Formats: sequence, C-alpha cells, structure tokens
Amino acid sequence: MSAILNLEFYTGTDHYSDGDIEDELLKIVKNNDDFGDILAKDSRWPILYHLSPIRQNIINWYPFKDHATCLEIGAGCGAITGALCDSLAKVTAVELSQRRANINYERHKDYDNLEIIVANLNDVVFAQKFDYITLNGVLEYAGSFTKTDNPYEDFLKQIKSYLKPDGKLIIAIENRYGLKYFAGAKEDHTSIAFDGLTGYQDTDTVRTFGKQELENLLTQSGYTSQDFYYPHPDYKMPMEIYSPEWLPSSTTPLSPPPNFDYERYTLFNESDAYAGIIENGQYEFFANSFLVICGE
Repeated sequence: MSAILNLEFYTGTDHYSDGDIEDELLKIVKNNDDFGDILAKDSRWPILYHLSPIRQNIINWYPFKDHATCLEIGAGCGAITGALCDSLAKVTAVELSQRRANINYERHKDYDNLEIIVANLNDVVFAQKFDYITLNGVLEYAGSFTKTDNPYEDFLKQIKSYLKPDGKLIIAIENRYGLKYFAGAKEDHTSIAFDGLTGYQDTDTVRTFGKQELENLLTQSGYTSQDFYYPHPDYKMPMEIYSPEWLPSSTTPLSPPPNFDYERYTLFNESDAYAGIIENGQYEFFANSFLVICGE
C-alpha cells in the first residue's frame, strides 16, 4: 500500500509556484530520505522553507484524537504532511499545483493513510466530513482564489461545511502587527515594508490580520470556540509555541526572527523591545504569528 496521487479534479494549470527550483526540490526528494546534509550545504530559502524539519513544529505537538481524519488545504510540497500522517488515521491533502503535489507525493508515498488531490478546493467533492482541517499559511490568500465580496469570511464558511460538528480548524498565519514588521521586516507576501501595518493600500488579493480582527473574522464565520497560540519566531520556523497560560517572560530574551529570503532593515533590537512589551502585558498583540485552534 502507498499514498494516492489523485488527478481527477486537476485542470492542467498550476496556479502557484516558486519557479524552477521546484524541479530541484523534486529531484532532491526522489533521491534522498533525509535532507540534513542538503540543508547544511544549501542556504537558499525555498530549500529551507520546504524541506526543514523545523516546519513540523507547528503541528507535531498537538494532541489529535485517536482514529481521526484531516483535510490539509494548501499542502504545498508537504512540509507538515508527514507530521499529520504520523498522528492521524487518514490525511487528505489538497494542492493547486501538480508540481508541488508531485514533490509531496515523492516525500510521503510510503504512507498508506495519505491521499493528495491536485485541484482547486472549490472543484473537489468530498464524500465525508473531517475531524480536522489545516490552513498552514493559506487563509491570507483567500482574496486570490475566492472571488466574492467577503472572500475571507466566505472561504472560512465554506471550510466549515467540511468539518464534523465537533471538528477543529487549525490556522497558522502571520500577525499583521507582528513586532518584526515595526522593526523593518518586509511584509511576507507583498515584500513591501510596512504594507500590513498600513492596511495593504495597493492590493486586495492577500492580507493578514491583527488578533482582534482575526477573532472577529472567525466569529462572523461561525467559529465561536477559539484557542490562540503564539509560534516564535514565527509559524514558518517555530522554535517555541506559547499559549495565554504560558507566555514568554520579560527576563528571558526572545530571539529576533532570522531573515532568510530577502534583505531587510533592522530599525531596533527586537529582543529589547519584546522585553518591554512583555512587561506591559502586550505580547499577544505583537507576536509575529498566530496558531488558532477553532470550532463551533
């Protein structure tokens, strides 16, 4: 038995890509079971982003219930797919790009509890509802692929229809007001400094949210139960995950996020700024990323 690569709903067009480096990624995963040596020698961001085991820290701690099913929306090259397969009875991964889906399949083809569907989510008909659904770096793009007046709310409502009544939606996303953006880091999706802080003035296809904005969006979309966590330095490369019951201490410096994918300004020392923010009880507002477990 092995994983299933399902092309039934594929339109023949890949809508999202990191470019030809994905051909390199496919070759790597076909010829290597472990990526440690490659990551030690190759510092390019797409290699690190797609292959680093640190990516799995966002989800490998979560206490999934036994015999559960999961829909992974926007699975990409499979950064967390293996961790999900290790914890769940059945994982259905949906990915727009066949090239990325091929990379995911080659990485995880030995899992007999995995089906990878190459498709736009809107084109897929599911025969069952799921115990869990994951949006790992996906919600912020709803404005690109949900063409309605309220794309983020409508996307979340659509997803809710795929959940079992007691199911959980797991969202990882940047915080629009993360401290790194004040300190000079470019907005992750537009690569424009201060773009999120000033309200995405020149784009309506991507956006992130502050904590209260995200709470309100989830509530309006029918997710009244919300548990917030705070991956640090961010959800992409999380080394710690804090909760409201266990927040960082002002006496233990938080490391600033490393910068891998572009040059950035460093306007001030983020560790020093975090110390004062934490002392004043404002860490949850300025955390760089959110991880939200939500349901009815």
